[in-house]
Amino acid sequence: MSSSYHQPDAPNSPLDDSDSDLDLDIQELDPITTSAATGLSSSRKERKPQEERRTAHIPLRNLRMGGLRGLGKRSRGYGDLGRDRDGNNEDLYGLLSDEPGVDGANRYSAGSSNGGEDGAPLLAANGHRRRPSTDTFNKLGSHLRLPSFLSTTGSQAPPDDAEEQAEEHDPSSSRTVSVGASQTARFPPNAVSNAKYTPVSFLPVTLYNEFSFFFNMYFLLVALSQAIPPLRIGYLSTYIVPLVAVLAITLGKEAFDDIGRRRRDNEANSEGYTVLCFDGPGVGNAERYHAKKKLKLKQNAKSKRKTLVEPDRLSDIQEEDAAENRGTGLAQFPSTSVREVIRKSRDLKVGDVLKLGKDQRVPADVVILKSYTNESAPIAEENEAPIKSQSLLVEPISDPPVDSTAATVAEGHESTSKLGNTPSADAGGVGETFIRTDQLDGETDWKLRLGSPLTQSLEPSEFVRLRVVAGKPDKKVNEFVGTVDLLPVNRAGYDPYLPRPPRLSNEVNPEQPSSSTNSAPLTIDNTAWCNTVLASNATTLAVVVYTGSQTRSALSTSPSRSKTGLLEYEINSLTKILCALTATLSIVLVALEGFEKVEGKWYVKMTRFLVLFSTIVPISLRVNLDMGKTVYSWFIQRDTGMPGAVVRTSTIPEELGRIEYLLSDKTGTLTQNEMEMKKIHVGTVSYANEAMDEVASYIKQGFSVPVSTDASQSMLITPSSTFVASTTITATRTRREIGSRVRDVVLALAICHNVTPTAEEDNGQMVTSYQASSPDEIAIVKWTEAVNLRLTHRDRKGMTLHSVDTGRPVVRVHILEVFPFTSDGKRMGIIVQFLDGSETAGSVNIEAGEIWFYQKGADTVMGSIVAANDWLDEETANMAREGLRTLVVGRKRMSVQQYQEFAASYKEAAVSINGRDAGMARVVSHYLERDLELLGVTGVEDKLQRDVKPSLELLRNAGIKIWMLTGDKVETARCVAVSAKLVARGQYIHTIAKLKRKDNAQDHLDFLRGKKDSALLIDGESLALLLTHFRTEFIGLAVLLPAVIACRCSPTQKADIAILIREFTKKRICCIGDGGNDVSMIQAADVGVGIVGKEGRQASLAADFSITQFCHLTKLLVWHGRNSYKRSAKLAQFVIHRGLIISVCQTMYSIAIKFEPDGLYKDWLMVGYATVYTMAPVFSLVLDKDVDENLANLYPELYKELTSGSSLSYRTFFVWVFVSIYQGSMIQGLSQILTETSGPKMTAVSFTVLVLNELCMVAFEITTWHPVMIICLLGTLLVYLGSMPFLGGYFDLAFIITWGFVWRVLAIGAISLIPPYAGKLIRRAVKPPSYRKVQAI
Repeated sequence: MSSSYHQPDAPNSPLDDSDSDLDLDIQELDPITTSAATGLSSSRKERKPQEERRTAHIPLRNLRMGGLRGLGKRSRGYGDLGRDRDGNNEDLYGLLSDEPGVDGANRYSAGSSNGGEDGAPLLAANGHRRRPSTDTFNKLGSHLRLPSFLSTTGSQAPPDDAEEQAEEHDPSSSRTVSVGASQTARFPPNAVSNAKYTPVSFLPVTLYNEFSFFFNMYFLLVALSQAIPPLRIGYLSTYIVPLVAVLAITLGKEAFDDIGRRRRDNEANSEGYTVLCFDGPGVGNAERYHAKKKLKLKQNAKSKRKTLVEPDRLSDIQEEDAAENRGTGLAQFPSTSVREVIRKSRDLKVGDVLKLGKDQRVPADVVILKSYTNESAPIAEENEAPIKSQSLLVEPISDPPVDSTAATVAEGHESTSKLGNTPSADAGGVGETFIRTDQLDGETDWKLRLGSPLTQSLEPSEFVRLRVVAGKPDKKVNEFVGTVDLLPVNRAGYDPYLPRPPRLSNEVNPEQPSSSTNSAPLTIDNTAWCNTVLASNATTLAVVVYTGSQTRSALSTSPSRSKTGLLEYEINSLTKILCALTATLSIVLVALEGFEKVEGKWYVKMTRFLVLFSTIVPISLRVNLDMGKTVYSWFIQRDTGMPGAVVRTSTIPEELGRIEYLLSDKTGTLTQNEMEMKKIHVGTVSYANEAMDEVASYIKQGFSVPVSTDASQSMLITPSSTFVASTTITATRTRREIGSRVRDVVLALAICHNVTPTAEEDNGQMVTSYQASSPDEIAIVKWTEAVNLRLTHRDRKGMTLHSVDTGRPVVRVHILEVFPFTSDGKRMGIIVQFLDGSETAGSVNIEAGEIWFYQKGADTVMGSIVAANDWLDEETANMAREGLRTLVVGRKRMSVQQYQEFAASYKEAAVSINGRDAGMARVVSHYLERDLELLGVTGVEDKLQRDVKPSLELLRNAGIKIWMLTGDKVETARCVAVSAKLVARGQYIHTIAKLKRKDNAQDHLDFLRGKKDSALLIDGESLALLLTHFRTEFIGLAVLLPAVIACRCSPTQKADIAILIREFTKKRICCIGDGGNDVSMIQAADVGVGIVGKEGRQASLAADFSITQFCHLTKLLVWHGRNSYKRSAKLAQFVIHRGLIISVCQTMYSIAIKFEPDGLYKDWLMVGYATVYTMAPVFSLVLDKDVDENLANLYPELYKELTSGSSLSYRTFFVWVFVSIYQGSMIQGLSQILTETSGPKMTAVSFTVLVLNELCMVAFEITTWHPVMIICLLGTLLVYLGSMPFLGGYFDLAFIITWGFVWRVLAIGAISLIPPYAGKLIRRAVKPPSYRKVQAI
C-alpha cells in the first residue's frame, strides 16, 4: 500500500501495526464474526487504502455499540438509525451523479463541503478511476478485493473485471457468476428438450433411418431403375408413388411424435418463476436515481419517526457518527432496489436470483443465498416491515441469563420466530430449508440445505455485490465445491463503516471486504439441483449457477435416441430372404432361356425380371405396419382401464409384447414415498390397526394432569411422574404396567427425532405440518399426534409437547445434545432435560430436572446397545417379513454427575484434531450406549402404489424378470422388495454391500453360482467394482436370478445396467420410473415407461409410454403389448403372402410366354391389387384378438410364449411362402390351362380368383370377428365387382358375364383354398395353440 495514502496525524490510525495484538486477538477470539466497523474515528482520507485490510481494526467503541446499531439497521436495509442526519439533498445528488462517465473528481466533490482536505487524497487516488491498476488487482487474485468503483452494482452492467471472466466460455473451466447481473460469458439456455430432431436434422436423420432398412433401399433402387428406358415396365408412378407414400407416412408419424414432445417440453419450459430484479445507480437510469432519492427521503422520515422509540439508547451512536457522516454524502440506503418479476423457466439465466416457495420445483441448479420463514417480511417491503422490531432489537428480548452472549442471543433470535427478519426456515438454524431429491437420486429422505452464513445475513438489495465461483458442470449430484465472494460496498448508497450486528460464531461477516473474511466456501449443503422440490414452509432466495444442458440432472441423462422395434429387424431379415428369392428367380428364368439366346443384353433382361418380381418384397408392408402402430397407440390412449396413458413413441407398441426384463425404480414408482406407522410392540403387547385406539386411551390417561393439582404446582409431566397412576387405580396391575410402558414408548418417540413443526395456512385454517430429513420420523411424529401427544414447538434449545385432548402443554424438555442419524451409525440419539414447570422461563438449571438419554435405531445396531431381552430379535424379524421398516427405541436415565462427565469427555473429543469422529463415537458408546432400557419396536410402512403386489406377481408369472434399481438406502430397498413381494416369502436375499476388494467379489460370485434361486441385493459401490472387474461373469449370473435389487445407484449406473442387460442377453428390456433420475435408464431401454409423478414429469416426458399408476403397466404389457405384437406378426406375414402370390403368378406367366419379362397385371391392376382390392380386409386384421382381456390377465403364461418370437419366425414365414407358391401356381396354371395362355380372358379369370382368394384367406385367419372386419370384406368385394365394368382395357368384358367365367373362377378358387384351410384345421386339432387350450377351460 502506498504510503502517500497514509495520514500520519490521523487519530487512532492503526495502519502501521497490522501485526498488532488487536489484530491477532480479534481474529483468534472470533475469526469469522469480526465486526465490519473499522476505524470510525479515522478520517475519511484513510478509508480507501484501508479497504483491503479492514478486518484488523475494530475500535472497542464499536464492539460496545455495534450490536445495538447493527441489529436495528440490518432489519431494514442498512443503517436507518442515523438516517435523519443525511437529509442534505446536495449530498444525495453527489452520490447519485456517480455514473460511469463521471470522473473521480466530480464523484466526491458534492459531499465535501465540510472536509475539503478530506477529498484531496481521494482525488489523487481516484482521479483516473484507477483504470491502469486493474491488472495489478487481477494478479493479486483472491487476496485483494476490487474497490467499489471497479465492481458492478446494476443488474445489467457487466462487471469491470470482464477480462478475468472471458475464459469462462469454456464449459470445462470453473465459472464466476455475478449475482443479479448479466454475465460476460454465454451459458446454455435453461430449456428442457426431449425432442429427437431439430428442424435442420429432421429430414437427414429420418431419411437415413428409413433407408438403413433394406427393403426401403431396395424399393428406391427399383424406382430409380424405372428412369432408364430399357428397364421400364408400365407406369413410372407404379413404383415411385408407393415409396413416396411409405416415406410420407413414416416421416409424418415421426414429425407428429416429435412435435408432441416439443409441445410438452414447451409446457415444462413455460412454468413461471419469481425472479428478483435489481435496479440501482449502476444501471445509469435517471428515473431510477430519482426513485431512489424519493425512497431515501421516505426512509429518512421513517427513521426520524423510529428514533423516538429509544432516544436515550441512540443518541450516543448519533453523536459519535455525526462528525464523520455529516459531510461525506455517503448515503445509508441499500445498493439497489429490488423488484419481483415472473419469468418463464426457459428464460432463466445464470446469475438470476429466484424466489422459491414450498412445493416448487427448482428449475435450474442453484446456490441458496438466503432462506426465511413465510411469516418473515416479504422482500418487496423490506424497508417497511421491520419497524416494530426496532424496539425489540434495541431493547434485548428477555432471554435466559445463560444465553446472554452475543452469539447465543443471535441464535435465540433466529430459532424463535419472534423477529420479522428471522432467517431460519423455522426453528433450528440459520437459513434452513429442506428439499426433496427423489426426482434426482431416488432417495426418500429430505435433505437439509442452508444459505451460506455470508449471504444469509445479507439483505436482498445487497446481493449484487456477490460473486459465486462454481466448478465446471458435473454429473455428480452429491458433490459441489465453490466459493461465494462479497465485493466491497458499492460507490453509492452504502456506508461500510457502520457497525454490523453480532453474528453466530460460525458466520462470516458479510460487510468486511478484506480478502480474509469476505469469501465463504460453498458445499453441496448450499445447493439445490434442478428438479428437486422445496419441502419446507420457507421462502428461499437462490442464484442460478447452471442452466439447461449443464444442470446435474441433464448431464446424468443420456440424449434421446430413435428406437426401432425387434419386429422391424425381423421383417428386415425376412425381406432379405425374399430379395434373394427374387434375384434367384430372375437368374433362373434367364438361364432357362439360355444366356446366349437372349435378345439384346442378358443383364438388361434379368433387371427387368427383378423389377417385375419386386412385388415379392411388398412396399405396402411398411404402410400397413405403420398404420397398424397408429391404431395400437390409439387403443392404448383410449383405454378406460388406464386413464391418462400417453403414447409418445408410436413406432414401437409391438415391443410391449416382447419384454423379458423389467427394470423398475422404487421411489414414486413402486412406492408412494409416503410413510405410515403401522405397528408398535412394547414387549408383551403388539398394537396395530384398530388397536391403536387403545394406545390413544393410555396416552390420554397418562398425560392428563389431576384437577386437584394446585395452580402453583407443576403442570408438566416427566418420565418419573407418579400422580398419573391415580387415574388408573381401578385397572389391574398388568394393565397399569402396560399403560406405563405404552406411555414411555410414545413419549420417547415424541422426543427422540429431528422433526420441526411448522404452521401453515390451508383454506383459511392453520394446519401444523412437520419437516425433517427422514419421512420415517415424520410418520412417527404424526402417529404420536394421532394417539394424543402433539409436538407443537421445537428449536435448537428445546421442544414442547401438547395434549391433543386438552390442548395444554404437558411435556417441555431442554435439549442438551443431539446425535444425528448417519448411514454408518444407523441410529440417532438425544439427551434431554425434562422441565417440571417450576423453573422460570429464564433459569434453566442443569440440576433442576431429570436428564434422559433416548435412542432409536436399526435392530442390527440396537440389539447390542439395549439391555438383554428375549423378544427383540423375534419381533423385528416378524416386522421385517411384513416389509416394515423397524426402529428399536431405548432410553437411559442419567444423573447430573454422569451427564457432566459425559459432556466434558465429549467436548474434549470434539476438539481433537486427529480421529475426531471416532473419538466422539467412543465417548458416546462408553457413557451412553450401554444397557439401555428397551421400550419398544416400531414398524413403519413405505406405502406402496396401488395394486403393486398383484401387478408384480402377474408380471413374474408372465415370464418377466424384475430388477429394482434405486438411489435409496440398502435397508429401505430391502423392506420395499419384501413388502412389494418382489422377493418371495422366505426367499434368501444375498446382500453385497460396501465391496472394496476383488477377491471378496469373486467369493460372492462363486456363492451365487451355487444358489441361483436367491435374490440379489447390491449397492452402487459394489456394483461399480463388479462391473469394472467381473463384467461378463456378473451380468451372466445376475440375469439368471429371479430378482435383483440394486440400491444407491446413480442415474448413469441405472442406464449402464439397462444397456448391459440388453447387449448381453439380446432380449427386450423395459424400464419404468417416475423421476428425473430415471430418464437415462428409460432412454437406454428398448421400451421406456414413465409414471407421471407428484413432483415432476421428466420421466414421463422422456418415456415412450406414459402412465399414471404402476398397476397400469400389467395392462400395457399383458394386454396391449401382446395384442400389438400378435396382430403385427399376422399382418406382416399376410402382406408378404399377398406380394409373394402375385409374383408366383408372374413367374408362371413368364415361363408360359417363353421367358419374356412381360407384365401379367399391368398399371392399374397392380396398383389396385395392392390398395383398393385387398388393403382394407388385410388391414382389418389389426382388430383381431385371440383371447379377451380377462383371460389374458388370468393366464399371464400366454404372454410368456410370445418372448420366443413364435408368432413371426422363420418357420411360420416359410409356411406362408409354401402356401403362396402353391396358391399362385394353382391360380395362374389353371387359369392358363382352362382359358388361354395369354390374353384378356385369362387375365380376368386369374385376377378375379386372386382377389377372392385373398379375401377368403383373411376370413380364415380371423380368430374373433369384429363388425369392421365384416364391413371391410363385404365392402371390398362389392368395390371389386362394381369396378369390373371399368376394366375393359385389361379384361374381356363379354366373357365375364358368362357362366364359363363363373365356374372357372369357383373351381380354381376351391382348388387354391381348400388344401391350406384343411391343413390348418388338422394342425389345430393335433397341436392346439395355447389360446385354444385356455378358451376350452
